[in-house]
Amino acid sequence: MGEVQAVERRRRTARRGVLVLAAACALLAAACTPPPSPDGDTVPPVVTLPIVVPVAATSPGGATVTYSVAATDAVDGSVPVACTPASGAEFPVGTTAVTCEAADAAGNTTVRSFRVTVTAQDPVPVAVSAGGLHSCALSGDGTVSCWGRNDEGQLGNGSNTGANLPVAVSGLTGARAIASGGFHSCALIDGGSVSCWGYNAVGQLGNGSGASSNLPVAVTGVTDAAAITAGLYHSCALLADGTVRCWGFNSEGQLGNGDDAHSAVPVEVEGLSGAVAISAGSWATCALIGDGTVECWGYNELGQLGNGAHTDSNVPTAVSGLGGVEAIAGGGNHACALLHGGAVTCWGQNAVGEPGNGSNALSPVPVTVSGATGAVEVGAGGFNSCALLGDGAATCWGANTYGQLGDGTDHGSNVPVDVSGLAGAVAITGGEHHVCALLGNGTVRCWGSNDHGQLGNGTNGNSNVPVDVQGLP
Repeated sequence: MGEVQAVERRRRTARRGVLVLAAACALLAAACTPPPSPDGDTVPPVVTLPIVVPVAATSPGGATVTYSVAATDAVDGSVPVACTPASGAEFPVGTTAVTCEAADAAGNTTVRSFRVTVTAQDPVPVAVSAGGLHSCALSGDGTVSCWGRNDEGQLGNGSNTGANLPVAVSGLTGARAIASGGFHSCALIDGGSVSCWGYNAVGQLGNGSGASSNLPVAVTGVTDAAAITAGLYHSCALLADGTVRCWGFNSEGQLGNGDDAHSAVPVEVEGLSGAVAISAGSWATCALIGDGTVECWGYNELGQLGNGAHTDSNVPTAVSGLGGVEAIAGGGNHACALLHGGAVTCWGQNAVGEPGNGSNALSPVPVTVSGATGAVEVGAGGFNSCALLGDGAATCWGANTYGQLGDGTDHGSNVPVDVSGLAGAVAITGGEHHVCALLGNGTVRCWGSNDHGQLGNGTNGNSNVPVDVQGLP
């Protein structure tokens, strides 16, 4: 009997120990584990960026800029979003970064940024675009100047003679944005119309003709464009409603309308909505969607659509695993994206280090550019790419046969190298074998190939460091 009672006492003691241990574990868990959110939501809200057309200054100091930014949460629906500078504020002449933050009821936050450009009232350059073998600059007074190769009239000055110094595009006024393609260029005009000039054998001027023009001609049927881009032989316009129209060469589906027929007038990109920016490569086109994702269409043999495949697509397809994108740039057979926080990713051809990740392996999905941090803009050329940094310097990577990396050498690099002597830059753009940057004081500097005068410095000699474009206001 005594032995039975002893066993029972041990069992009761053991049970009490288990209860005490369980209570201690519960208290420890309560103390050390964060309480669940009120609604169980752990997904950050989605911030949708706006389409922002460059704004003309209304005074020497700048202009009032209004915009609309939305934020939604899977559980809470629409959530508040705060932006700095706020909509309705006075923005100075130049480019200003707007940072927006949204928070849902569970405390999840998302921060995204976009850039607003206010163009000056005077003829100082406010934008630059590098094409195949020519370059163009937009001035604050709405005029455009171009320089370089001109056999197809891509300088727009009424002649077909090349120029190694800037010449004015004839009869063009009210321009607010420019885009230079392989052998043509386009300008977005106040009010939303578009004019193009240069080579037109496959309809890339968009005026319903196949005849080249050394003077600007109006693109048919585009009246509410908010942004433009130009590829090797095609062009596109982003409309105010977030849809996109493209025209020109289409053998690889780069017009995105579901077929492969060329078109000399704009056709709608199929199934695309909510776009806020566009950028064309040689044979493909990409659109940045307001929620920070990217969709591309066209040639894909080298993975330039970023969807993990190597099959062309004549309709938009999502770039794999990409979100939080602030800006995009299409290159020859590759593309790059600027992410919130300043990182850069690229995808596509990698014969000479175009993606900048330290390898030369082709990548059909985005890879992170090694060491590119603090970027505020990205540009892509024929076989190289560049990132503009927040301090006004720049880094480039890829091919360097003509000095297009700007580091004072002719050696290619599959990781970023610093552009020599460049400071105060606010924009960067890549051509076939050259690069140009706009400085905050309105100066334009270019480097790389110059056999057709595309560096604009009055010579035809290549330069592996930046040189000033001469003769701009």
